[in-house]
Amino acid sequence: MSDLQNGLRRGRGRRPAEAVRAAALAAAGEMLFESGLAGLTFDKIAQRAGVSKMTLYKWWPSPGALAFEAYSAAVEHRLAFEDTGDIERDLRSQLHSFVRLLTADRGGPVIAALVGAAQHDPDLAAVLAEQYTVPRRTLAVERLRRAQRAGQIAPDVDLEVIIDQLWGACYHRLLMPAEPLTLHFVDALLRNLLRGIAQA
Repeated sequence: MSDLQNGLRRGRGRRPAEAVRAAALAAAGEMLFESGLAGLTFDKIAQRAGVSKMTLYKWWPSPGALAFEAYSAAVEHRLAFEDTGDIERDLRSQLHSFVRLLTADRGGPVIAALVGAAQHDPDLAAVLAEQYTVPRRTLAVERLRRAQRAGQIAPDVDLEVIIDQLWGACYHRLLMPAEPLTLHFVDALLRNLLRGIAQA
């Protein structure tokens, strides 16, 4: 059990809403990384967090939506997109961090389960798009656009397609694991993208 939850339970009186919400997210995140998405219910999360199940229903439309927000909060700092002025360096740094998260920190099975569950959980699908997919694409496009303005990317390049080529390829290897998802793979992706594959 987390120190946050222990500290909350030792307190007297009604807890502030922010503290209750934080406890629920902490409990859901712990359970998600311990045992995965399957079997994660509001009953189990409420019991671990020491909160009312009705409170969870008030804030999240489904256990999947809560699980995703917990995942997002846990990994947000790992997915920052630096701007050093060198787009190749920044892409490599961000993609390396992303792949390490998916392969070394159990993030891969968790996000794969969330993506799979979103196919039949409309509430989770909406949260996934609103809080993860769209914001992360926007963040990447903004960084690529600055590089384009700086002359590091050709003016006619479709920035949305770059995102699909790089991160889409990583998700493909995660979800369809015929080949391993590695840092070497990411470096090869960047070489092919930035140098081109057509013979001069």
